[in-house]
Amino acid sequence: MLNEAFLSRMKNMLGGSYAEFEAALSEDAVRGVRVNTVKCDADNFAAKTSLKLAPLSYCEGGYALTEDVQIGKTPEHHSGMIYVQDPGAMSTVTAVDIPRGAFVLDTCAAPGGKASQLAAAIGEDGFIIANEYVPKRAKIIVSNFERLGIANAMVTSMDTAELSKYFNGAFDLVLCDAPCSGEGMFRKSQNALDDWSEANVRSSAERQREILNNIAPLVRPGGYLLYSTCTYSLEENEMTVDAFLASHPDFTIEPVKPALAAVTADGIVFEGARCGELSLCRRFYPHVSRGEGQFIALMKRSEKAPKMQSILYKDAAKPISRNEERIIDAFFAESLVQKPEGRIVKHGENMVLIKHGCPLLPKSVFMYGSLLGEITKGVFKPSHHFFSSCGRLFKNKVELSGDDERLSAYLRGEEIASGGDIQGWCVITYHGASVGGGKASGGVIKNHYPKGLRNP
Repeated sequence: MLNEAFLSRMKNMLGGSYAEFEAALSEDAVRGVRVNTVKCDADNFAAKTSLKLAPLSYCEGGYALTEDVQIGKTPEHHSGMIYVQDPGAMSTVTAVDIPRGAFVLDTCAAPGGKASQLAAAIGEDGFIIANEYVPKRAKIIVSNFERLGIANAMVTSMDTAELSKYFNGAFDLVLCDAPCSGEGMFRKSQNALDDWSEANVRSSAERQREILNNIAPLVRPGGYLLYSTCTYSLEENEMTVDAFLASHPDFTIEPVKPALAAVTADGIVFEGARCGELSLCRRFYPHVSRGEGQFIALMKRSEKAPKMQSILYKDAAKPISRNEERIIDAFFAESLVQKPEGRIVKHGENMVLIKHGCPLLPKSVFMYGSLLGEITKGVFKPSHHFFSSCGRLFKNKVELSGDDERLSAYLRGEEIASGGDIQGWCVITYHGASVGGGKASGGVIKNHYPKGLRNP
């Protein structure tokens, strides 16, 4: 049951449109999926999938799911062709055109939806640091990135104040999807309903202002700061943005892309606001568009802001040994059509493939590039992340269709028939997207799909 204090606040905020908003809250939450263009082309996906979807006008490859299906058990999900994401949540990253090759940061990234959206947008030549303060939640980002085949990334777990010790004016875009009171999630989260209070709204706003102050120096001159929440309160949205702009005159609010503006409401210019352009902020309401609540503010740092040294630490990555290099090169020659681009280094005891020049941070890193695998008794065993991110390079590919029982068996962790005369490491694909790996011998593929990902 909705809190009366919350409803009263919304009635004062929305005025004549309140009745529509209240009616929308009684409807079922909208589920959405976003095509992961790291793994597949958005148009080809729409033509091939059996999922029932309605396209979203503001997000290329974004859809509302129009059927009741256990999406997490589908081959589209297992193969990383899609990421399950609320339509409102996927709207944030569409606020601005992000150039290929950009260097970006997601400061509060778990579970990884917006970060993976950014990673796809910037392409293999770009690089993203996905940061999450809570280590357990940072591990969720890693799991999602592995499934989605994302390798142009580093996943970290730091306080935002600590990030400024390592980076200064480095990023083309910094996303802050800030922890909030979660009012926009009331249709889908009982915990958000139970935890709501005006005191929680105020404490969330204080934390958000602290985070924004911490990350402002990370944006390069001419770069963007993209702020979002999944709540409606003025305190956490326009008031927080207004306070930030008042104390950071080198930032200004920018209009979002027209497609996003068309499906959202204007920001609220509240009494006492010091910034007269708060209407350029966007409010994603369930009675205006299909999806849950979201607030978006796009800000740009002045080109005239002082330029600072951008990366303030030494690379912590270590070279692999000559013997390790020999073993890995032998695997590449035997199993791949070509050696993958990039350099192989050690992150702790892990061997990783990295394509970008961003140095490895000295601490609090959960993922760096693509995890290659492990060497045991002189034999290299590829990791699931390597199958997922570099599956296209394998000589042996076993394409399975949705009606092939072998695909269901593989996703349950069972051995399957190879269906051909192949030997050695192979990748299982669905519509060309890598699902996972296996090792073929004698007409049978031994399953190497991770146990934690398998269907029951």
